[in-house]
Amino acid sequence: MKHLKTRLGPAAAMGAWSARHRKTAVFGWLLFVILASVLGGMHGSTRITEAESIPGQVSRATTILEEAGLKSPATETVLVQSTTRSADDPEFRAAVDQVVAAVNGTGKAAEVRSPYDTKAVSADGHSALVLLTLKGDATEATDHVQPVLDAVAGVQKQNPGLTVVELGDASSGKWMQDQVKDDFTRAEWTAVPLALGILLVAFGALVAAVLPVVLALTAFIAAAGLVALGSGFLHTSSDASSVMLLVGLAVGVDYCLFYLRREREERAAGRDAATALAVAAATSGRAVLVSGVTVVVAMAGMFLTGIATFRAMAFATIVVVVTAVLGSLTVLPALLSMLGDRVEKGRVPLLARLRRPEPAGAVTGGRFWNAVLTPVLRRPLAATVIAGGVLLALAAPLLTMHTAKLTFQQQLPAGDALVAASRKIEAAFPGSPAPATVVIKAADIDSPAMTAAIADLKAKALAGGRMHGPVAVTVHAEQNVATVEIPLNGTGNDATSNDALRSLREELVPATVLKVPGTEAPVTGATAASYDFNRKMSHAMPLVFGFVVLFAFLLMLTSFRSPVVAVTAVVLNLLSVGAAYGVLTLVFQHGVGASLLGTAGVGAVESWVPLFLFVILFGLSMDYHVFVVSRIKEGHDRGLPTRAAIAHGIRSTAGVVTSAAVIMVGVFSVFGSLSMQVMKQMGVGLAVAVLIDATVIRAVLLPAVMTLLGDRNWYLPRRLNWLPGLSHGESVPPVAPAAAPAASPVEVLSHR
Repeated sequence: MKHLKTRLGPAAAMGAWSARHRKTAVFGWLLFVILASVLGGMHGSTRITEAESIPGQVSRATTILEEAGLKSPATETVLVQSTTRSADDPEFRAAVDQVVAAVNGTGKAAEVRSPYDTKAVSADGHSALVLLTLKGDATEATDHVQPVLDAVAGVQKQNPGLTVVELGDASSGKWMQDQVKDDFTRAEWTAVPLALGILLVAFGALVAAVLPVVLALTAFIAAAGLVALGSGFLHTSSDASSVMLLVGLAVGVDYCLFYLRREREERAAGRDAATALAVAAATSGRAVLVSGVTVVVAMAGMFLTGIATFRAMAFATIVVVVTAVLGSLTVLPALLSMLGDRVEKGRVPLLARLRRPEPAGAVTGGRFWNAVLTPVLRRPLAATVIAGGVLLALAAPLLTMHTAKLTFQQQLPAGDALVAASRKIEAAFPGSPAPATVVIKAADIDSPAMTAAIADLKAKALAGGRMHGPVAVTVHAEQNVATVEIPLNGTGNDATSNDALRSLREELVPATVLKVPGTEAPVTGATAASYDFNRKMSHAMPLVFGFVVLFAFLLMLTSFRSPVVAVTAVVLNLLSVGAAYGVLTLVFQHGVGASLLGTAGVGAVESWVPLFLFVILFGLSMDYHVFVVSRIKEGHDRGLPTRAAIAHGIRSTAGVVTSAAVIMVGVFSVFGSLSMQVMKQMGVGLAVAVLIDATVIRAVLLPAVMTLLGDRNWYLPRRLNWLPGLSHGESVPPVAPAAAPAASPVEVLSHR
């Protein structure tokens, strides 16, 4: 490492220290992982509360109930239905009585109401609803709803000629809870072997393939412990855990791949072990560091939303990325220094024969990249127009994107029993399955004025045509609080339901209960939660987008001292994100090709997915962009003409970009195969964006646009000469002419 001492950057310095203190670095990392995991497990995770998760009136309504010592009850509905018998038929009545008795027999229900008391009988007389409230709050009810589900299933078994099905807050919450756990386990057991298999193909050696996966997993384990420890002051969520696994595995493997690939290439080129490791630290190590900083700052933009769910996801992602970067820059150099050329142990014969080394000193980039790059450099204008047109066409459906907080019916697979129950209930009792709840806090809830106002609210709601019965009023006299549950027309998060909600909030509530002095009456419920979340998002997104785009621009400007390169990077990233948004809308909102993913169009994209994709993709895209453009600039700084420097830069990075992209697309696709709709949307959106970025952007648009710009790529106005510069290549010693390769070159997927 003697050659690099005068120009060591942070990444190179960390790599040099780790190589000199191998045991300290390795055992220090293991101790760090164990301590973080154990301490995090002992501390436990503090989850986001309902009041934190949704802004606006929903948060205020929840706070009122909590301050009054009232727990939001979990309500369940049991549908009793017959195609031939009416609700007055003795057999039908007997089945209803069996449901009431069976549910009461579990001891888990606080209240069970017969449809003959509540008049909850359908217009055609063939369906009836048993309404019940479970003991405890929503969280507690989810944990003990199973006996109630079993009791209802027992009644169904005794009455095969009738339909007896249950649906509600607790049953759907239990499904969600169980499914998140199952999906998380499935993702772990699928994504890890997949990443290992791709690395085996890339390296052709077991040890080289296992190293990145092991480091990525240990980084994730340590990060999970740190997030649990930090959840005391920044609450976490199940979504944050899923995101942390997805991003942590993808970037952790990629960062190690960058480092390991470069070290193996330098050894294959004839450099001694110490120099090869130093070059890898100075080049790929720097790319890892810049990428990590970019993802961290991009994710920090999510804190600007002011939404607890986004803060949790941002914190979890930042922790896992920082941990992955730390592992790649410290323990990986130490392990490579220990192993030396033994990292090539466990070579797979068939895969080893598929490796086709390039001639010494040659940089061809592989047949695929040559086939794409040659015509692009020959006709850059045509390539720009065609590739740009394709991306704009893919992005076009974005104009129709509708975001919403998906209901459980939208989240669940189409053939699920709960979805079937929901459809039967909606068909028999048209209207939103989740009512809006007006939470009234008054100076005297039992006063004649308030009693009249609540009655007036109920009458106006039923007379307006946008809401329907049954309207349930519950008064808590001691706390001076009342709740009024009013079912809304529509599906719950469509335009019809939103219009009804606005009418309730802006017209009916102010005209009735709010006329009583000293009254608060926020409106909550599933529709209100989706509406408030989207409204908050619409105000926050421009701020977050502006923050991320500005930072990306400044990073590229500082790194390459060129406004042209910085603007090009931002525009290309926006194109790839726009195309991913378009595909997301086309598949998950409109249902085009959704059946191939085992799902269907649900009419909306989950509210937080677009913003999450934006910040993650900008961070990951900068990873590739810095890696590729750095090589191009190195060639230009050595005196190559711009066109030749572009060809050299693209070809010399083709293998790493291909391997990294295949791993990321593979890991993200695993999440696209899970059962939860939100996991599918997140996984497919990321996979599509990375695929587009690594192919259309890096192989076509980037070289075509830079070729068209020519020497203008490197233009820096005099007034910006004060900008600091980030080194793009610490001094790399030349290969001794007589040096012989110490190990066979590690080829990439495209060098077959």
